[in-house]
Amino acid sequence: MLEELKEKVYKANLQLVQYGLVVLTWGNVSAVDRKANLVVIKPSGVPYDNMKASDMVVMDLNGNKVEGELNPSSDTPTHLELYRKFDSIGGIVHTHSSWACAWAQAGCDIPAYGTTHADFANGDIPCARGLTEEEVNSDYELNTGKVIVEEFERRGIKPDEFPAVLIHRHGPFTWGKDPFKAVENALILEEVAKMASRTQRVAQYDENSNIGIERYLLDKHYQRKHGKNAYYGQL
Repeated sequence: MLEELKEKVYKANLQLVQYGLVVLTWGNVSAVDRKANLVVIKPSGVPYDNMKASDMVVMDLNGNKVEGELNPSSDTPTHLELYRKFDSIGGIVHTHSSWACAWAQAGCDIPAYGTTHADFANGDIPCARGLTEEEVNSDYELNTGKVIVEEFERRGIKPDEFPAVLIHRHGPFTWGKDPFKAVENALILEEVAKMASRTQRVAQYDENSNIGIERYLLDKHYQRKHGKNAYYGQL
């Protein structure tokens, strides 16, 4: 079942290792088949070196295992909630990449300081609130997804324009049209998190520093890559 999608999800998970976004088993990739309403996701706690495409687990959007001998990722309820509520996304990544996690652990948005960030997202990368004790102790992973959706609704922003989020005290989730784009966005997120950290560090040594991208410049870079009249790349 969904053998082609399993292969894609398997290869996308291996890209997390290739790009240095995970250590040990600290990450997962999933993808959804919208026609079948089924999700393929990495199994829980399986080392990447030992993993095979056939190990991928198939779930329905209600959280029922449809196929697979192994347990799905412990983050599966988060992925499923995002697929249910963000109907334009096709793949999701969760990592504990260190630069993005640093911002998440501080409870801070990643500010848009330059055009690299503007090519990626239409503003600051949001950091959602931390979960309450009750939310942690009852359906923790599901509530993580709900908090992400809540944050996007509260801010009035769209997942297509902000392909990443941080969870306070936890780490990043990214998404895209497919699992490979979601991995690419996880890599870009880690780079812009690193750049923002270094920008703040450099700026503290010069009282005349001026950080924070102008909105007109952010709009130009975001729209030329993602807008309806985009002209970046070979269109």
